[in-house]
Amino acid sequence: VCSRAMASKTPVGFIGLGNMGNPMAKNLLKHGYPVIAYDVFPEACKEFQDLGAQVTESPADVAERADRIITMLPSSPNAKEVYTGANGILKKVKKGSLLIDSSTIDPAVSKELAKAVEKMGAVFMDAPVSGGVGAARAGNLTFMVGGVEQEFDAAKELLTCMGSNVVYCGAVGTGQAAKICNNMLLAISMIGTAEAMNLGIRLGLDPKLLAKILNMSSGRCWSSDTYNPVPGVMEGVPSANNYQGGFGTTLMAKDLGLAQISATNTMTPVPLGSQAHQIYRMMCAKGYALKDFSAVFQFLREEENL
Repeated sequence: VCSRAMASKTPVGFIGLGNMGNPMAKNLLKHGYPVIAYDVFPEACKEFQDLGAQVTESPADVAERADRIITMLPSSPNAKEVYTGANGILKKVKKGSLLIDSSTIDPAVSKELAKAVEKMGAVFMDAPVSGGVGAARAGNLTFMVGGVEQEFDAAKELLTCMGSNVVYCGAVGTGQAAKICNNMLLAISMIGTAEAMNLGIRLGLDPKLLAKILNMSSGRCWSSDTYNPVPGVMEGVPSANNYQGGFGTTLMAKDLGLAQISATNTMTPVPLGSQAHQIYRMMCAKGYALKDFSAVFQFLREEENL
C-alpha cells in the first residue's frame, strides 16, 4: 500500500498504455491516484476515460497537467520521440517534475534523455520492469531503478503501487543494465527449457511429468516452473492460449539486440546471448513476431533443420 494519504494524492501522468502500461496505470488508479493518460493509439485510452482518467492529445499535454510522469514504451526511438519530439514531454515539462521511464531501452539513450531532462530543471529516472503481464496485473512487478539516489523515495512511492520489489541500482542507466542482463538470461533459459521439453516428449515422456521432474531437480528455472512453454502443462500462461499475450517475440529480440550492443561496447563475450538473439530474430522472420517469446518451443518443434 502506498504511504501517501488518499487526500494528498496529486495526478500522475502515464504515457504508453500497451500490454504492460495498461495494467500498470490501472493499479495507480486502484491506489487512488488520478491518472492523466496518453497513448499514440486513441483506442487504448478509451478504457481509461471510462475509468475516470483524463485523456490528453500529446505527451506535452500530459507534462502540462502533471509533475510526475511514468512512461512505458516499446523501444529507444519511441522513448526519444515521447520525451524530445515536437509534441514531447520536454516541450511543456515543469521544473522539478519527476519523470520515470519504465521502458526497456539502450542504457546510453536513458543517459541521453536524463541530460535533456536535467537541462529543463526536471528529474529523470530509468525504472524498467521484470515480471511480465501477469505480474503487471497483480501489481507484483520488480522495478530496477537508476537515477539520483535522493529522488528514489519519491519514485518508490509510485512504483510500489505497481510492483512488490523496487530496487535502487545506481546512476541513470543502471536500471536498464540490470534489465538487459535479466532478459538475456531469461531468453537463454526459455530456449533451454523448450529444447529439454521437446527432447523429453520425443523420448516418450509425458510433458506434465517431465515438467514436474525438472521443477524438483537442478534444471528448474522460471521458464520451467512459472511460464512453461509447452501447451497443456500449465494454465494461465501464453502457451495455454496459443502464445497470445505476454511478452512478444519482437520485444525479446529487441532486448537481446540491446544486450548485444552493450556486450560489444564493453567487449564482453556473450556466446549464448548472441545465439539466443539470432533464434528470436529468425522467429520474427518466420511469423512468430506477435506471439509470446515462449513460442520458441513451437518454433523448435517446426524447425527440424535448426
